[in-house]
Amino acid sequence: MAHGSDLQLGKVTPVARCVFGAGAGRIGLIGHGAIGTEISGALERLGERDSLVATLVREGRDAPRAVHDVEALIAAKPDCVIECAGHAAAHAYAEALLRAGIDVVLSSVGVLADDAFAARLLAAEAQGGGRAMLPAGAIAGLDGFVAAALAGIDTVTYTSFKPPHAWRGTPAQDLIDLDHREEEVCFFEGSAREAAANYPKNANVAVAVGLSGIGLEQTRVRLVSSRKVADPLGVIEAEGPFGRFAFDILALAAPSNPKTSALTAYSLLQCARLGNAWPIARLVAST
Repeated sequence: MAHGSDLQLGKVTPVARCVFGAGAGRIGLIGHGAIGTEISGALERLGERDSLVATLVREGRDAPRAVHDVEALIAAKPDCVIECAGHAAAHAYAEALLRAGIDVVLSSVGVLADDAFAARLLAAEAQGGGRAMLPAGAIAGLDGFVAAALAGIDTVTYTSFKPPHAWRGTPAQDLIDLDHREEEVCFFEGSAREAAANYPKNANVAVAVGLSGIGLEQTRVRLVSSRKVADPLGVIEAEGPFGRFAFDILALAAPSNPKTSALTAYSLLQCARLGNAWPIARLVAST
């Protein structure tokens, strides 16, 4: 499976305010599903359990240092909050955290396809000084992709291959028979913005690629139901004055959720621990 931009990314550098180093700093979580559980478990294994100061979850949900409203999360005084609860949670809580001066690592990057919401995030940043950050997520090599954007990219295609069962509960189940006999069925082709609008739970990587490269409208996305893979496989292909590349990311699915990659949790955590993220404000302004 083989499987020129005018962006002003030359001044973009990874955000460094969340540089905690090993074990330092105060981390908050929004959500304790597949990703949040993986993150809290990793902190436990690293001996950094005390760095997790609060986990925002619904009433009745069990989580380490659980709180049930954004005010209580803010009161716990995290330096950085990792959002890993979906688009609705990002919409509900990110602005308040940024206005409180708290950095937010967004797992639900697809929310940035909504220009109005992206503008509200930037306004909240300006008011409070907190910063919204784009993690690599399941995209290994995002730094190289940003470098290619600076050199110039003509075309970008992102293809997401997932096993048929991973597409259940999405609009794909109304478009194709997910019990198909074919090895692969491509059921969506369009822009990264269109992918985010139609498949909000499956387009976070597509939006991250679009923001880091030639923009959401110009980035082409293909979504494929594939019997060739048992876990999510993302393929990014780009070509331009820099040359061309194509790389695959076969990220094993989280044990409790076939729709997400386990690598995503560790990328989010490392972003909070080491500060290896990209400033969303700069990326949005450049695309």
